[in-house]
Amino acid sequence: MTTQVSGSTGLKEAGAAAEPFPRRWAALGVLAIAQLMVVLDATIVNVAMPVAQAKLDISEADKQWMVTAYALTFGGLLLLGGRIADYWGRRKAFIWGSVGFALASALGGAATNGETLFAARALQGAFGALLAPAGLALLTVLFTDVKERAKAFAVYGAIAGGGAAVGLVAGGVLTEYASWRWTLLVNIPIALLAVVLAIMVLPESKAKGNTKYDIPGAITVTLGLVAIVYGATQAADEKIGWTSFESLGYIIGGIALLIAFVLIQVKSKNPLLPMRILLDRNRGAAYLSGTLTGVGMFGAFLFLTYYFQAMLKFTPVEAGLASLPITVGVFIAAGAASGLMPKVGAKPLMAAGSVLAALSIFALTRIGIENNYTTEVLPAMLALGLGMGLTFVPLSNLALIGVPEQDSGVASATLNATQQVGGALGTALLNTFAINAATAYAKDHQPKSAAEAPLVQANAMLESFHTAFIWGGIFLAASAVVIILLVKVRKEDLPTEAAPHVG
Repeated sequence: MTTQVSGSTGLKEAGAAAEPFPRRWAALGVLAIAQLMVVLDATIVNVAMPVAQAKLDISEADKQWMVTAYALTFGGLLLLGGRIADYWGRRKAFIWGSVGFALASALGGAATNGETLFAARALQGAFGALLAPAGLALLTVLFTDVKERAKAFAVYGAIAGGGAAVGLVAGGVLTEYASWRWTLLVNIPIALLAVVLAIMVLPESKAKGNTKYDIPGAITVTLGLVAIVYGATQAADEKIGWTSFESLGYIIGGIALLIAFVLIQVKSKNPLLPMRILLDRNRGAAYLSGTLTGVGMFGAFLFLTYYFQAMLKFTPVEAGLASLPITVGVFIAAGAASGLMPKVGAKPLMAAGSVLAALSIFALTRIGIENNYTTEVLPAMLALGLGMGLTFVPLSNLALIGVPEQDSGVASATLNATQQVGGALGTALLNTFAINAATAYAKDHQPKSAAEAPLVQANAMLESFHTAFIWGGIFLAASAVVIILLVKVRKEDLPTEAAPHVG
């Protein structure tokens, strides 16, 4: 039998005394396990992608769906998942989200073709969009004391940040010493452990009020994003290109669906995303910046992973370890930004971070076929991480500026959703630009002999990496422009707590 906890106060429904939930720290451990799984899954597949692509005979144009299928459904359904968890029951949503995540992981681990793997990744994202906000809401409800809540969020945030690093290393170890399939199958025991412990420890919690869901809004925004990504993917095909109906038609259709989503939000009595959240100048800038940052960052991770294994001939484990400096840089700069923000404000840190990140990705365009990782790749990666760390902390605070308490959850979830969606769109766009660049290079540099063919192929691949990094840098530079032009917030206006991340 579980304790019933009020959605807003953390009080027992039947009791009058405001007592904190006695097993709240054990509950934090359960929530942390699931959070690690969701965050880890955003990166664990990256290192396994080249092997999975070869084993399942996935085309160059379609390989990005291993990342985008997860990010699209996670980002597109995150707001709806949070609303369902609030009204259906957060404990119930957490448990069934974990079960669904495990089943989707089993499907992906057993996939015999790319289509099945992509479908499994999409299901993982959908169940993650139910699981993650349920866990975050439970954390907020269970820890009512300000100091205890700060500690709980610090633990939760550390896991969210460290999960990316764990995913990169775990992905390499599992791919090299077991199978790429275990980058998915590993979720099953983790999810089942979370389910068992959740049944034993977690209390139920529900929000009060109107329990209607904005299903039309969720459908239009998700289908719109999928259509745009699919159109960009089609454009990678040399026979189709950007101007054909197969690509342009899907992109225009996707934009039309996103416009329909906005109209639905304006007219709905229970909008998935209240327009008042977006229309504030500073918050709107934060969400736009988050989207552009997601585009640049996800693209950089994807192509660095392929560069390490295809060009530098790193093993999967070495590729995972080689990617860690970005995460290290994020941790170092995020800690510094937390201390600096009360003194200098959000805008200077965000602008400096975005510029540094953009310059770092532009620096990666200098990589060659036989680079020295330590002297020519590592510095740019570390600088990229430092730039991202300077951006993330003030960005999270900016997302909550001027938000009334009842909108804080949706404001936080919106920031997370924009970063995930930006990552999905960026991965698709940058992959298409990269393939087009490689194809054009190969056409213009036909080998004169069979002996020259491998060198031309390698240089074509290198051209694709350079193109992806150029566009990644452009999107990050655009993020810097948005911050400089639109953010007008004063340092004293910022909330004291950053928006917690759910994935």
